[in-house]
Amino acid sequence: MHAIRTLAAGAALALAAAAPLHAADPAAGRPVTLIVPFAAGGGVDGMGRLLAERLRGEMPQGVVVENKPGASGMLGAQTVVRSAPDGATLLLGSAGETAINPLVFKSKMQYQPEKDLAPIALIARVPNVLVANPRLPVSSVEQLVAYGRANPDRLTYATSGVGNPQHLNGELLQSLAGIKMVHVPYKGASAQLVDVAAGSVDLTFVSLAGALPFIKSGKVKPLAVTSAKRASFAPDIPAVAEYAPLADYALENWFGVFVPAATPADVQQKLAAAIGRALKDEKLVASLRELGGEVQPMSQDEFRDFIKAQTAVFAKVVADGHITAEN
Repeated sequence: MHAIRTLAAGAALALAAAAPLHAADPAAGRPVTLIVPFAAGGGVDGMGRLLAERLRGEMPQGVVVENKPGASGMLGAQTVVRSAPDGATLLLGSAGETAINPLVFKSKMQYQPEKDLAPIALIARVPNVLVANPRLPVSSVEQLVAYGRANPDRLTYATSGVGNPQHLNGELLQSLAGIKMVHVPYKGASAQLVDVAAGSVDLTFVSLAGALPFIKSGKVKPLAVTSAKRASFAPDIPAVAEYAPLADYALENWFGVFVPAATPADVQQKLAAAIGRALKDEKLVASLRELGGEVQPMSQDEFRDFIKAQTAVFAKVVADGHITAEN
């Protein structure tokens, strides 16, 4: 059944690829808007602008990026949910506002991702990197676990907020390793890294793109990446899972394109085909890697199944860690 569904999806995408996007798009004539639910100038914004630039060759009406930060990405997502379902407004959504937020915000959520948004394409998987203050007497995950067990509640780790993938990275590490660390939420990666470099906080989980200048200067030391395997753009940094007792460790952020759920199927297919062609561009792939993203093209059905599987992983970590952002 899965094979039949995959073949059917492939056939639909092939048909969609044969026609320009605007042919079945009632919004033809006005630019497509890609909503980035985070502030301009950051890594997510950079990813959105790279994608928009490449998509301008696929969409005759043009593509513009609009930043709508706020409410842990939910403000931008709500903008897309409430927009006309005509293919003219897209969301560059992350794991947070499309999978994790419903688990930790609950009553604050004003939309339901699985009902209100249609996944179009996965753009990139983005593992975090665990970095430490150089003076912390550990140089590997194995040593970190041993230190944590010998010093319960002494280790501190910074993230960019309660309930985001970085926070879940820390909770999963504690759960699998049997250690207890103190979570210190921040509002941005720069402050996290500065304080880890200064020794105010021992550790932080952060994107490799954000950490790289600190790593190269020796201000922080990398211990591991949070993906199941080493990242292609950081082959010298081991994965947490390489430490055998934590072989099940894998939790990363990811970014994909979404549209309002009521968007017609043929418009969704044309969007998926256009993005699929864009992700075959070696220059775009290389640029996304520089931002810490692993490109992994998927069909719409595969992306939908991926989100379901990832949500199950996040839900277990949230439940085990009793994580809530309701307060």
